[in-house]
Amino acid sequence: MLNKKYPFDSSLKHHFIIALGLAFWIFIFLYFSEPVDINEFKSIEKLIYLPLYGLLGSICYAVFLPLQNYFYSKNNKNWYVKTELLFFLLFVLMAIIAARLFYLYIVKPDRNPYTFTYHLTAIILPALTTILPIVFIGRFAFGKYKNKQIEAQKIEIKGEGNYEGLRLFLNDIICIKSSDNYVEVFYISNNEIKKSLIRNKLSVLADEFPSLLRTHRSYLINPFHFSQWKTEKSKLFVLLFHHIEVPVSRTYQNDVKAVLNSTTE
Repeated sequence: MLNKKYPFDSSLKHHFIIALGLAFWIFIFLYFSEPVDINEFKSIEKLIYLPLYGLLGSICYAVFLPLQNYFYSKNNKNWYVKTELLFFLLFVLMAIIAARLFYLYIVKPDRNPYTFTYHLTAIILPALTTILPIVFIGRFAFGKYKNKQIEAQKIEIKGEGNYEGLRLFLNDIICIKSSDNYVEVFYISNNEIKKSLIRNKLSVLADEFPSLLRTHRSYLINPFHFSQWKTEKSKLFVLLFHHIEVPVSRTYQNDVKAVLNSTTE
């Protein structure tokens, strides 16, 4: 469960929107709910301290964004339930510490403050139970929206069977090889080379995905992965990244050279 992928959007712009929304929500919540210490404020004090509480909440959220992006990059741009829970745990701890310090040194520097236990259980934790769902909803909504956008950018290599097929980004495809009534699709997944066998014809895929280049009656390649040319015993080959070698037949040589030479210029 903890290692299950979780919807996540790495866009800093969207997380700053969440932070601003959090600041506004904290202000509204404190202004209208007036927890124990807030109802002791004068009207002018509410207009001073409550926006600062909101700003403090947004800073507590934003301060962990670099760490969040570090974990995201470290996990090969994957986000999991456990990393989401870790983020919330760190955010809650930071919020508790910041709220306590703000209360002691800004709100009541010359008054008799509440004890930490009372302040935590009677004010901070009840406030967090109302504030955290806003953060959760915002993060989850942006994550789901990002996932939908990513899925929309993928292509589908369909098979003739009802449950055959492969969805992936075009540039993750390295090459496709004909194999009798099937095709072998070589592609990148999680930084590894993988191969899937799908019941389809190479000619059908060549028509369906014209950006893939026919080099041989048995091969389609993705020009994006072209590395260099190779000649061996008067035969021409293209070397693709990840050490994949594909033959180029005389029928397609001129077209292949024109396309690949233009991509390297």
